[in-house]
Amino acid sequence: MTIKNLISKRLPHLSRFARRTDGYVTLEAMIVLPALVLIFTGCWVYFDVFRQQGVNQKANYVIGDMLSRETDEVDATYIDNSYNLLKVLTRTGDGTYSEEQVSEISTEDTYPTDLRVTVVSYKSANSKYSVEWSEARGDPEPLTDSDVQNYSDRLPVLADGAQVIIVETWDDYYPLFRVGLDAFTIRAYSFTQPRYAPQLLFAGDENGNNGWGNGDQDAPGGSLCNNNAENATDCDNSDGSYNNEPTSGLDS
Repeated sequence: MTIKNLISKRLPHLSRFARRTDGYVTLEAMIVLPALVLIFTGCWVYFDVFRQQGVNQKANYVIGDMLSRETDEVDATYIDNSYNLLKVLTRTGDGTYSEEQVSEISTEDTYPTDLRVTVVSYKSANSKYSVEWSEARGDPEPLTDSDVQNYSDRLPVLADGAQVIIVETWDDYYPLFRVGLDAFTIRAYSFTQPRYAPQLLFAGDENGNNGWGNGDQDAPGGSLCNNNAENATDCDNSDGSYNNEPTSGLDS
């Protein structure tokens, strides 16, 4: 006796159920609906993660590009407004975690959004990166010379004395639905060299001035036409002596 015949003889109701092709759509929908909702929810959460990651990276680029175009020194107010701009672009708001709230990211996390701007220079004599100035808003501390040595593999190759602007942002992300993804921090990082000036200075820093378009002939610096590129009408740079980039060692 085959297994099919045995089932038909011993379990006639099960055999009839297996042969039937009619049914109720409502019942089938109730069976499938939880799985469909779970799949849809998971897809939406992961899509939102990638969307928020893209938003944070673009906001980071905006701040870095904005700083790279500055020809005058920036101050604490400028960094504060950059921080406010970051929160507007990422739609994270001005709220902070209260003492009653326990952050799932870290117990020491107070701000859901953080910003750090650091200007780093390179010295070819000792192949070392140095922090010119660093400003942070939110939870992170400003970078120090010892900290930036850990960034050497993430920084571009620079000419001697050249500077680069590092912009770091953090955004705490909490999934609306828990589908295998816990709360985590979205971190964005970018570096940009100053576009129109050889350096970007912070107000109060006594390392000098940016020496570009400040109209002060007596100011220290070595940029184009003795720090007066904006107003000078008689500067002659035909020999390239005021160029910021190195010219020695080039064939032609």
